[in-house]
Amino acid sequence: MEKPDFSERMLELLRILDGSDAIFRKNWDRPSEVRHKGRIDFVTDTDLAIEEYLKQNLKDIVPGASFMAEESTTSARPEGTCWIIDPVDGTTNFAHRFSDTATSVALWENGQVELAVVSAPMRKERYAAERGKGAWLNGRRIHVSSVASCSEALVATGFPYSVREDMDIVLRDMRLLLDSTAGVRRCGAAALDLCFVACGSFDAYFEGWIKPWDVAAGWLIVEEAGGRVSGRTGEHYAFNTPILASNGLIHREMMQNLSLDELVRPIQR
Repeated sequence: MEKPDFSERMLELLRILDGSDAIFRKNWDRPSEVRHKGRIDFVTDTDLAIEEYLKQNLKDIVPGASFMAEESTTSARPEGTCWIIDPVDGTTNFAHRFSDTATSVALWENGQVELAVVSAPMRKERYAAERGKGAWLNGRRIHVSSVASCSEALVATGFPYSVREDMDIVLRDMRLLLDSTAGVRRCGAAALDLCFVACGSFDAYFEGWIKPWDVAAGWLIVEEAGGRVSGRTGEHYAFNTPILASNGLIHREMMQNLSLDELVRPIQR
């Protein structure tokens, strides 16, 4: 059976994720200390514990690399060599013990993601990619789907924390997706949505507003699985803007469908 030919630093990253997975599982059945960052934007003690663990253990893999992590960052985009971390992607899911939640770690280097891991301990799934070496799920190579038409596509989406304030924009995008695809799913963890595109469970994923730590790792995993990632209208994806990921075969049609409404405009925050 084919095995990934990962570099030593990728192997070390995977070993470190074993430790964060252990924290994740240990805290799963314990009552969470939940703090509100916004009306529906939560942070738990597990988010903070895993972020601290990762910062302490990743610093020696790439000496001098900075960190961009959900619970402590102040920058909008990664610069230089940077670890991009979401300790618990899908915190609301975690707080409600819904298993679609994961730890996402990406290494940003030379203006692109070079290493990516999305680890979902409660699903017993670990997605990994190193640039030029394919995408893998639990040591098995994965590929995007072969669906060639939006009318046959199962598509994932997500909603911003400002969903109440931006309800009209969210419902407009949902209408466009529902009208042009076989179905729409909202799991609540962008990193996993991208991984599900990479392994062919979803044929595309679109979200109108998302942060770097939510999508950095999944971005590379989708591309290494043979898919495509771009902005809403096909431009190079650059974080903090609408993101469209697909199997590549339906990408252009997805772009066309998402531009049908003349009132299209991204959520700006």
